[in-house]
Amino acid sequence: MAQELYRNFAGLQICVAGAGVTGIACATALRKRGAEITLIDDHVSKASDFDVVSPEKIVISDFDRLLISPGWKEDHPVIQKARAAGVALINEIDLAWSLKKPAQKWIALTGTNGKTTTVELAASMLRKGGVAAQACGNVGTTVIETIDSSDDFQYLVLELSSFQLHWMEDAAFSAVAILNIAQDHIDWHGSFESYAQAKLSILDRATTGILNGEDPEIVHRSTHWQGQKVFFTLDTPGPGELGIVEELLVDRAFVSNPQEAAMIAELIDVQPLVPHNVANTLAAAGLALAAGVPHESIRSAIQEFSPGRHRIEKIHEADGIIWIDDSKATNPHAAGASIISALSVIWIAGGLAKGAKMGDLIERVKARVRVAILIGHDGEMIANEIRNRAPHIQIELINPPSQYIKGGADNSLMEEVVTVAKKYAVSGDTVLLAPACASMDQFISYADRGERFKSAVTKVVINGN
Repeated sequence: MAQELYRNFAGLQICVAGAGVTGIACATALRKRGAEITLIDDHVSKASDFDVVSPEKIVISDFDRLLISPGWKEDHPVIQKARAAGVALINEIDLAWSLKKPAQKWIALTGTNGKTTTVELAASMLRKGGVAAQACGNVGTTVIETIDSSDDFQYLVLELSSFQLHWMEDAAFSAVAILNIAQDHIDWHGSFESYAQAKLSILDRATTGILNGEDPEIVHRSTHWQGQKVFFTLDTPGPGELGIVEELLVDRAFVSNPQEAAMIAELIDVQPLVPHNVANTLAAAGLALAAGVPHESIRSAIQEFSPGRHRIEKIHEADGIIWIDDSKATNPHAAGASIISALSVIWIAGGLAKGAKMGDLIERVKARVRVAILIGHDGEMIANEIRNRAPHIQIELINPPSQYIKGGADNSLMEEVVTVAKKYAVSGDTVLLAPACASMDQFISYADRGERFKSAVTKVVINGN
């Protein structure tokens, strides 16, 4: 895309599609630069200090640009009409890229699971190494807001979703990482192939890629990419790789002699010490090493780092039973990683599957799950897969009580879930909220779902009410 699209916004008529966090941030940045903004959304009538117009009420050919928020699909009528009318499409990541200071460098990460924790850890590693760095993108603070802040960051560490990668054309990175690729957002992309292609497209914007050597999709799909491939593995690494030797995380990629290995950290430094978190730590270390951060600084960051809320978060342990909140596990791949980290699981799952299938997940975890407590729109679909593939698993389907309202003060749905889990749990069990689904059918967000689970455990299990 020609960079001219991102210059001289003064006086331009720009339509911003989407009144969510990204759309408002972009609208604010563009209006600050003199553009005339019309914000459109299918569901919202007011956002921040912007009036929001329904898409059918605009004539898209009246605009000079259409800025697309990442969740908007190619087949949306506004986007189709814009293409037909020759209205240029722009996006937040490329907008921020065009406005950044020339000396600022970007590194980026994508994957189906583990992105947020890993970009936050990578940013911490850079800061420990004396580099002014900030995690942004899909992690919370938008990239455009970070660019427009008063802070003078040397590096931005971007978490990029498949939606953002789909629309992005211009941004470039000094290094990127891909954690994993598994079924997710099939409803948006239309197929796993399109989803995987969006994820792998991040390599086209970099010369160094930190790649999961144990993920067959990544290994296969990166075969023809000509950049520097640094694979990470939970096994002994070969020359040019990152991996594990005995109780150590080691580097054989960013050392002067790849026949030797430098210690990154001890395994015990990684918390929680579960396989996928170790893999994510290696990925973050790869990004930091690519930015020139010393091994000692990386180890210090690992030792001090703790993942965010609702990510394999232990909320209670008593009588040999562990209660874990992994509400962030919003797809089958993430849920599977959590389940196989325990030996005997009371599994709480369900919600919106987003087109993902559950059969492979059930096959993978059926030896670990004793009871499945299922909720939400696709709870019955998960139950059917369990009946077909793992009939030994006890199934409990929980419908929301009549008084329960999404987002309301009443927490009766999750309290009933926890009451059922308490009935089944015995010493040696892990009661695990790892839904394998999005939350928006019955909860405001994955965080709301996790907070309600924690509140229910406190009331039903800890206080015994």
